[in-house]
Amino acid sequence: MNRVHLLGIGACLTLIGLIIALGPYSHPGMFLPDQGTHWYYWKLPEPTLGGRVSAWLLYLGHQLAIWWLIARFRAQPPGPGGGMQPLNWVALGVNALFIALHVLQTRVFYDGLAQDTSVMASQGSVVLLLVMVLLFENQRRGMFFGHRLNWLQRPGAFLRQYHGYYFAWAIIYTFWFHPIEDNAGHLLGLFYTFLILFQGSLARTRYHSNRWWTVTLECFVAVHGAMVAYLTLSAGTWRMFFFGFLALFVVTQMHGLGLQRRWLLLLAALYLGAVALLFRGEGTGFLVVLRIPMVEYGLVLLMGLLIFAGLGLYRRLARNSAGA
Repeated sequence: MNRVHLLGIGACLTLIGLIIALGPYSHPGMFLPDQGTHWYYWKLPEPTLGGRVSAWLLYLGHQLAIWWLIARFRAQPPGPGGGMQPLNWVALGVNALFIALHVLQTRVFYDGLAQDTSVMASQGSVVLLLVMVLLFENQRRGMFFGHRLNWLQRPGAFLRQYHGYYFAWAIIYTFWFHPIEDNAGHLLGLFYTFLILFQGSLARTRYHSNRWWTVTLECFVAVHGAMVAYLTLSAGTWRMFFFGFLALFVVTQMHGLGLQRRWLLLLAALYLGAVALLFRGEGTGFLVVLRIPMVEYGLVLLMGLLIFAGLGLYRRLARNSAGA
């Protein structure tokens, strides 16, 4: 990471500080009792017209503005030396504007898109974002301990070319799904969201593809997932999220950092030692950390197969059309 990334992190922390200063945004009496895993707690019992209209209109404004900027990014070459260009500053300004508007919208109407969409869609959109990164980075860093799955080369190239549109949808939809809140879980999620919005604003610069920076963004989900699990789920569940996502780092992500073999072995040993320590006396309880990597790698393979088949079908139809 470099000065630009550090300034971005500082700006995101400043936004979090302002959100805390402008809170609180709700009180417990505003909500229905929690009804389980598929229930989203942070929404009004009775949705209002103003809440719905404001959330959807502002979400669409944010989404379309960033998609338009992505199209503009794709139409222009990178700047000299991979530095910041005017469009990057425009993207930063657009994201800052809609963050401020979301704070205001929460203060006035509270509700986000959660009134009309599923919490599973919000969570699933970000999971697929992380899966896509694993897939299109396969050609650079490999999938398992530095070894590539070569058949994923074409699906990975396709995703790399168009990933910006999906990433922008996943993170902006998730941002507007939630109201602004000042509790620990929401604040950590907002900080992560701001970091990814910042990353998107760095498109077509050398800062966007810095491998230490991108791995930091990938791994931050371990902290966020563990924190939310610790605050909202049963005791000990946080270990599944924290060590499950860190397993992806040990198996895949750290092998793209250019580290010497001894450092890779040391990091792997530290990870295994921490798992052994935290699950001591629980027999096979440590196997719970395999759930997240099994799901993520399974989705990588499934997504790769679907894209591979889709590209093959497209080429076949194109040849048939040309020969007709």
